[in-house]
Amino acid sequence: MEDLDREIVRLLADDGRRSFTDLAKDTGLSVSAVHQRVRRLEKRGIIRGYSANLDADEIGLPLTAFVSIKPIDPAAPDDAPDLLAHLSAIEACHSVAGEESYILKVRVPDPGALEALLQEIRAAANVSTRTTVVLSTPYEGRPPAI
Repeated sequence: MEDLDREIVRLLADDGRRSFTDLAKDTGLSVSAVHQRVRRLEKRGIIRGYSANLDADEIGLPLTAFVSIKPIDPAAPDDAPDLLAHLSAIEACHSVAGEESYILKVRVPDPGALEALLQEIRAAANVSTRTTVVLSTPYEGRPPAI
């Protein structure tokens, strides 16, 4: 990736609502050149989309947990992500090395909802779970070091 494209990606990762005019000022390019570069980065899949960063507490999902899962039957197909995709409380699914197969980041309103979600996860994917409840989050969603 070119240095100018890398700078545009860094600026957008920091503020996805940054205007083409501001990007042009920050990079020394014309607005039309920035627009073309951003569209090219989107077409290449480097920029996959834009989203709002929500306050989980304010939208009624104050409990965050990480749920590690591993198949009960090690010979079973590795299809847990597909089997769990319909569960909207799962914010992220990461394939990991180690004893577990995946770590799920989940957000729910309360401990009862977490218990119900864990039962759904176990039933849907035939997995065992190990759960870590988040007490506080000093930071998350930081842009990558580009």
